[in-house]
Amino acid sequence: LTQERRKQLAKSVGQIGEHHRVAVRLVRQQANDQIKSHLRDKKISEDEEKDALKKVQDLTNQYIEKVGELQKKKEAEILEI
Repeated sequence: LTQERRKQLAKSVGQIGEHHRVAVRLVRQQANDQIKSHLRDKKISEDEEKDALKKVQDLTNQYIEKVGELQKKKEAEILEI
């Protein structure tokens, strides 16, 4: 592969990584909406809601970090000569 082609592939990996981060955030939004719905329906207490929202955010951060690490690793692998 030429250096130019490697740069194009690395850019594509970046775009794919961003797409996956957006997907993780969308899942977070859906989970948060469901938690808030349970609170409105009195299925959970406010404390349980806060705990659940925090857990969802922690998981979101964890998976976004994993996506970022994989993206950087793959970009480095592609750009390596």
